[in-house]
Amino acid sequence: MAVIENEFIKVQIGAKGAQLTSVYNKMTQTEHLWQADPKIWPYHAPNLFPVVGALINDELLVDGKAYPMTRHGFARQSEFILLESDEVHAVYSLPNSEKTMHIYPYKFDFQVLYTLIENALRVTYKMISHDKKTIYFSVGGHPAFNVPFNAGEKYEDYYIEFEIPEKLETHSITPEGFFGGETHSIPAPRNKLYLTKHLFDNDALVFKNLKSREICIKSDKHDQSVSVEFPHFNYLGIWAKGGGNFVCIEPWLGCADTVGKQVDISKKEDIQKLEPGHVFEAAFFISV
Repeated sequence: MAVIENEFIKVQIGAKGAQLTSVYNKMTQTEHLWQADPKIWPYHAPNLFPVVGALINDELLVDGKAYPMTRHGFARQSEFILLESDEVHAVYSLPNSEKTMHIYPYKFDFQVLYTLIENALRVTYKMISHDKKTIYFSVGGHPAFNVPFNAGEKYEDYYIEFEIPEKLETHSITPEGFFGGETHSIPAPRNKLYLTKHLFDNDALVFKNLKSREICIKSDKHDQSVSVEFPHFNYLGIWAKGGGNFVCIEPWLGCADTVGKQVDISKKEDIQKLEPGHVFEAAFFISV
């Protein structure tokens, strides 16, 4: 496990999945990251790679061949290598291996970089091509934040505030985890989406056309907040598991399959493309 820390934040990261396990606000003495109760949802902040969301038949099609691939990909279950770390920076690496080649036939090094910048944590996804052919992939974050922040407060005291006034339209997900083609408007008076225990009864809220590139978790009861800024990500998911006192803010490059539309990885919605010898980077920021 790596620990990085400055005067504002202390962060812990585990080798499995290169996953954040703690984001501790030293100014308010508040743990902001969900602590992975296995009875409800056993993750803190999984990194999604090389797919985001569910695949039809749990299969990834590459050049006409089907490979087994579970929802959100294999990175979150993989052991990463800690390449380097210092007081405010840590780099984890997941290179291709014989095991990965059987399910994802590309040569690569997928890295997750964590850097503290004052009261913000930058999370950078870096994909390095070691292949002679074009690599296709999706990537995304899935951090879960404790709500409420403090004892004695209610989940319903909290809301998501969008950076820019939005006409929120969510893309519906089937019970199997696929897009069904339907969209629904979500009311957000005064640019605030209030959290309720039934907001996610039909799975995640998925937004594909947001103008905002930053959202904040706030409360009516105090001025504490957590913000997530995602300048490089096209889609955003917001989700919570029933019974859990948390909300996930999920910046995505890529998304689940659509019902009846199993396509080659190169044709998947919002797929990322990396040419031989090239490097991809995208970052999001968590601020307290």
